[in-house]
Amino acid sequence: MTELQALLLGIIQGLTEFLPVSSSGHLEIGHTLLGIKDENSLLFVLTVHVATVLSTILVFRKDILVLCKDLFAFQWNDSTKYISKLLFSSIPIVIVGFLFRDELESLFTGNLYFVGCMLLLTACLLTLTQFVKKSDGKITFGKALLIGIAQTLAVLPGISRSGATIATGLLLKGKKEDVARFSFLMVLIPILGAAFIDIVTGELKSTKVELMPLLIGFVSAFISGWLACSWMIKIVKRGKLIYFAIYCALIGLIAIFAA
Repeated sequence: MTELQALLLGIIQGLTEFLPVSSSGHLEIGHTLLGIKDENSLLFVLTVHVATVLSTILVFRKDILVLCKDLFAFQWNDSTKYISKLLFSSIPIVIVGFLFRDELESLFTGNLYFVGCMLLLTACLLTLTQFVKKSDGKITFGKALLIGIAQTLAVLPGISRSGATIATGLLLKGKKEDVARFSFLMVLIPILGAAFIDIVTGELKSTKVELMPLLIGFVSAFISGWLACSWMIKIVKRGKLIYFAIYCALIGLIAIFAA
């Protein structure tokens, strides 16, 4: 992997992790267009994902500090309830990740037709949010689980994680700001968990990525992720997801016809 390829893929990962257009789908398209067929790119993928996690922590640093402070008060307060909901939402993806990890990894083979179809599905989900009336509903444990199921479906390349979780939260009558916040914070658990498992199990030992592409990918993913996360909060508040639905539909159709 060259430095330029690392830069482009890092930017793609950072932007599309938070914008509802599917980071996995765009990375698959990016690998195909850039002609990257490196089977030992796990370390790079892990690096750019960790970079986006850190960008999330930066954007929500005040919220996270409050949650951590209240957590160690060892009381059943609003913060511990919120953290419990985040953990509860991660149950579906943890189960699927453990049971079907190999099957899921087999889907990431540059199949543009499949990615295109999933992008069209993302477009449909985002379009549905246009018909939801403004609501101030709270995220309950039941809603957290349903949003977690939506996040699990987004392991398929082409289905946007943020798009699926935010759309599900809005369809469940959640408040826009709360849904966006929950969607971005809930991703910390599966990504950090997956990174920990890869490190502990030795999955990274066979990877061969040079230091400079890793560094470039990390920095570009971190900066673009920080910007995208900040933008997306404002976009959700304004209810402008239809434009991303149109974009996903167009990219999806292009991917299908290019397959």
